[in-house]
Amino acid sequence: MPDTRNDGHDPYVRVRGAREHNLAGVDVDVPRDAIAVFTGVSGSGKSSLAFGTIYAEAQRRYFESVAPYARRLIHQVGAPKVGEITGLPPAVSLEQRRSSPNTRSSVGTVTTLSNSLRMLFSRAGTYPKGAARLDSDAFSANTAVGACPECHGLGLVHETSEELLVPEPELSIREGAIAAWPGAWQGKNLRDVLDALGHDVDRPWRELDAKDREWILFTQEQPVVTVHPVREAGRIQRPYQGTYMSARRYVLHTFSDSKSATLRAKAERFLTSAPCPVCGGGRLRPEALAVTFAGRTIAELAALPLTALAGLLTEHDGSETARFLTEDLVARIGTVTELGLGYLSLDRTTPSLSSGELQRLRLATQLRSGLFGVVYVLDEPSAGLHPADTEALLVVLDRLKAAGNTVFVVEHHLDVIRHADWIVDVGPRAGVHGGRVLHSGPPGELAGVEESATRRFLFDRAPAPGRTVRRPTGWLRTGPVSRHNLKAVEAAFPTGVLTAVTGVSGSGKSTLVGTLGEELEGVGRLVTVDQKPIGRTPRSNLATYTGLFDVVRKLFTATEEARERGYRAGRFSFNVPGGRCETCQGEGFVSVELLFLPSTYAPCPDCRGARYNPETLEVRLRGLTIAEVLDLTVESAADFFAGIPAAARSLRTLLDVGLGYLRLGQPATELSGGEAQRIKLAAELQRLRRGHTLYVLDEPTTGLHPADVEVLMRQLHGLVDAGHSVVVVEHDMDVVATADWVLDLGPGGGEEGGRIVAQGPPHTVAASPESRTARYLAARLGG
Repeated sequence: MPDTRNDGHDPYVRVRGAREHNLAGVDVDVPRDAIAVFTGVSGSGKSSLAFGTIYAEAQRRYFESVAPYARRLIHQVGAPKVGEITGLPPAVSLEQRRSSPNTRSSVGTVTTLSNSLRMLFSRAGTYPKGAARLDSDAFSANTAVGACPECHGLGLVHETSEELLVPEPELSIREGAIAAWPGAWQGKNLRDVLDALGHDVDRPWRELDAKDREWILFTQEQPVVTVHPVREAGRIQRPYQGTYMSARRYVLHTFSDSKSATLRAKAERFLTSAPCPVCGGGRLRPEALAVTFAGRTIAELAALPLTALAGLLTEHDGSETARFLTEDLVARIGTVTELGLGYLSLDRTTPSLSSGELQRLRLATQLRSGLFGVVYVLDEPSAGLHPADTEALLVVLDRLKAAGNTVFVVEHHLDVIRHADWIVDVGPRAGVHGGRVLHSGPPGELAGVEESATRRFLFDRAPAPGRTVRRPTGWLRTGPVSRHNLKAVEAAFPTGVLTAVTGVSGSGKSTLVGTLGEELEGVGRLVTVDQKPIGRTPRSNLATYTGLFDVVRKLFTATEEARERGYRAGRFSFNVPGGRCETCQGEGFVSVELLFLPSTYAPCPDCRGARYNPETLEVRLRGLTIAEVLDLTVESAADFFAGIPAAARSLRTLLDVGLGYLRLGQPATELSGGEAQRIKLAAELQRLRRGHTLYVLDEPTTGLHPADVEVLMRQLHGLVDAGHSVVVVEHDMDVVATADWVLDLGPGGGEEGGRIVAQGPPHTVAASPESRTARYLAARLGG
């Protein structure tokens, strides 16, 4: 057992009896003032230990230090399942999470670099003669004093036209001429209101008077009229007061205010976007855009890649105030570019960033915070990083440690694992077969731990096995493409093989792959498997997305108990009234408002997270309630439903992509981007495929242990062997080494990238002198 320091401070974080999720009463000591990496296959329990136990306990202790009122609320949330943790300093968590889809959030706001740039323009900008000096808020598009009054600081105006709203003018209004209107009762209501106002809803749209068409589509008026609905057999229809809303008003209102992503997407189809005519897309008031620095407006500087912005600021020779502010800004930009993000601009919106890019932006902000004596808990900071950028990440982690901090990293990347001072390896496998600490100590000592799945990849690393490269059956040609940093790029993607698209972060990989569409000759059917969530609320889960939940509900409905009670399939859904717990409306938890802190969630006090009412939970299928079935892992469920083909097929494909550790009822909000992507792939694999299909995947190995990468690659190569084509955007050299064809973009990111620097079989690209990928690919190939 390690000793405590002479000054009385324990040099170790000591965890005793951790039982969070699948952890089996774990005891472990992890040193402070060191870089400790938590490894293990996906679902082994490493995140449960690092985030669910250690960070959660640090957060709970912080909450315990605040006002008694807050403590009372926090107790509802619960504490991590652990005996005790000693030697634990305050902690900062940097998780792989998506930002909220808010276009007002940008690289500049996340890093607070925008604040510094605004201050520079306020204090040291060049103002028009006689103009009053503006406060820094006047240079923000997110404030009332700064935002352009026409576009409200968005830089774009949305408009529509008769051609968009009425694509088939030969139809009448009753037949659905106004395609932008909602369906169901709401659309019928608008038609009935128009009818009551005296408009002919049965004449073809093109035969209506032009003035009437203009009013119906674009009026700002909202007249209220008494509607007498047409009687339907067996239904009593009473008159009611109906309010009219023009098609334009409905579309703009839905697009700006609807919480439903589906409704917003539908509304967007009827809109065109154009730069705001007042600010020209600059998002600010004219008086703010009249101020310049180094001859440019703040909007122009915010649109520059960070490397170009830093260069411009460095070259500028101004007043002492300007020099002081630019030096600070350049130094802060330096921490972002050091993490391989110099290709980003300050005005780049956060919804357009990957979760890996977002986490590194937050990491760059922490580097400048000057904190010391804290534990940083990082979730796969190497996600989405090219091997060349990973080297810069390791320098940053060393700097955090050198500043007097402890760095705990949940990571799969072998270079990061090798760089660690200490390894906590969790396993040996996922779910119920994991949850044990196999090794906690220096990296070299893991070599003797036979049970470890990580050991083989760290120490028994042989060059990628030689394989016969498949010959293309044809070619998909795209371009010339000029978008983002791509300048008239033409590309040829081979069919009938597995193609890897490589290049440093920001080189243009995703943009190029985005040009692959079903309209290309030779595609047939296109399946794009991205990392977007499978749902944005806890109501969406693994079982509902794959269709497995429908099978499960039918099985429960067929039980003798359910038949005797007259229960139908809806009784076993937590999304509709009847069988669900009404206290939490089937969500399993309730929101706890903390007033001065963000709201959080606690298990429902009535159903304790089961989601159903007691009567529904009395029905059992082979001994298990519906809640207990949803709590099964995919692996356990595969055994439970082995004799039911409709369920077994879904579960088999989930196992085939390495997701056996997930629970059937695991909410979509708890899934990583990589897990969501593999669920989509599994849902696609369970369909019967006819004809040629092109599969496009963007970094499918994100969040995967090397052992899980092997499982996934077997599936992707199986698709190619079955006659399909697969294109993956990838940084993992294990994947690239097994590809048949490689397209490498670069040589750098942003303006320094955007062209194809090498292409061909892996050995050809590995020999390219211009490719930044070549060195790392050659090492993996053993060249």
